Amino acid sequence: VGIVQDITARIAQEQEYSRLIDTANAPIFGIDLEGLVNVWNKNASDVTGFTTEDVMGRHLVNEFITEDYKERVQEVFRNALNGVETANFEFPLVTKPGTRVEVLLNATTRRDEKNRVIGVVGIGQDITARINQEQEYARLIDAANAPIFGIDRDGRVDVWNQCAARLTGFGGEEVAGKRLVEEYITDDYKARVQEVFTKALAGEETANFEFPLVTKAGARLEVLLNATTRRDAQNRVTGVVGIGQDITAR
Repeated sequence: VGIVQDITARIAQEQEYSRLIDTANAPIFGIDLEGLVNVWNKNASDVTGFTTEDVMGRHLVNEFITEDYKERVQEVFRNALNGVETANFEFPLVTKPGTRVEVLLNATTRRDEKNRVIGVVGIGQDITARINQEQEYARLIDAANAPIFGIDRDGRVDVWNQCAARLTGFGGEEVAGKRLVEEYITDDYKARVQEVFTKALAGEETANFEFPLVTKAGARLEVLLNATTRRDAQNRVTGVVGIGQDITAR
């Protein structure tokens, strides 16, 4: 006895999904349970230079991920195969000419009609230009002829340029991760400087605020500060950057 099931609608839906994926304005790729590529849309081809024919059936991590990221990307895919999805994971893909494309990835578990895991689909965003821009900003900040420092949301130093190092005597490696207010501001100004940073973290910036920094030699360095809110690509507050001027001699 043969039991027939009409799957015309399901096939039509799958074909529509396939068309949407292939024409999406984002790199989309998929792997099966063995890590072999089985989805590679037109945008992924445009970004990497590899056509669908180039990559189909090849191991994504082993052949298209840079050595320094293979283990981390494999872990993301392994988690997705176990139902644990990952959002906004940054990693580099190797292009056909051998260059490096930076991708922001959402890794999603793929399941069949019986809800069995069959692989992973990754929806990406090419953030190479943004990364390059951030690196250029970092170079400009580091070479600026003014003390520039930054703190994260917890008040820990994550930016400390060469001018700040020269003026204070503290190198970037010495201050990174330390709490700026607690360790480098004189006691009589700790509360006021903390207030300026707290306001900046809430989006309220401060210009021309005078305060002293303690140098490595134990001297007092007078700084005129502009405290600016730092935001990420999604406009979320990530910290504060301070651009200063040494007014000790004044």
